[in-house]
Amino acid sequence: MDITNLDQLGDALYEAWRARAPVAPLTERLPQLTIDQAYQVQRRMVACRVGQGERVIGKKIGVTSEVVQDMLNVRQPDFGILLSDMQYQDGSVIPIDTLIAPRAEGEIAFFLKHALRGPGVTAEQVLAATDSVAACFEIVDSRIRDWRITIADTVADNASCGVFAIGAERVAPARLDLAACAMVLQKNGVTVTGGVGAAALGHPAEAVAWLANELGARGIALEANEPILSGSLGALIPVCAGDTLTVRIEGIGSCAVSFA
Repeated sequence: MDITNLDQLGDALYEAWRARAPVAPLTERLPQLTIDQAYQVQRRMVACRVGQGERVIGKKIGVTSEVVQDMLNVRQPDFGILLSDMQYQDGSVIPIDTLIAPRAEGEIAFFLKHALRGPGVTAEQVLAATDSVAACFEIVDSRIRDWRITIADTVADNASCGVFAIGAERVAPARLDLAACAMVLQKNGVTVTGGVGAAALGHPAEAVAWLANELGARGIALEANEPILSGSLGALIPVCAGDTLTVRIEGIGSCAVSFA
């Protein structure tokens, strides 16, 4: 498949995001779409948003936990790019009409003291480079109609990035066993899912190391001070207008968002 066709797919996903109008799975039209080609589509979609004034501010890992893999029938992780218009503050009200089919994930966000670039980055190096971690929400969203995604579809769609919010509390990881930190996510005051840090590829730092190495193979670094979302620790939770969500992660802190 030539780059012109891949750019056209990226443009179609950008337009789907802009218009809040989902499209059919790319892999129904192009069953031969490879993951590497899907990342080219992702780059085009992100470039379209940057061309309209957004900035790249961070990265995320997707499909890290078994429960999410089961829900989406996608069996390997992927990554996406966080942009400036995706970020909300802890306690924010998120307009539901800016999204298509949002689902909430409770995660651990990492902030590095210095840049990391793969290949060869280990979880131990990630922890040594980490300045702090925080509880966060990623509100994933899909420009693919009805979440009928394969791994290539979600990769192309910027790993189903929607928006995110990071809790105000930050702690140094040296004080924590991140794999054992328990997460509880409440929706409208009722606990709806939970998990532990180990849900993210066995350890959140392993997930960040995976990301550093995947990005490094494409000439991209994890930069100091940028948010890095390390993957969901529990099930995806659908949200709609009127919902209020709170996530608490043992030893780390909390984050809250609502939708209107």
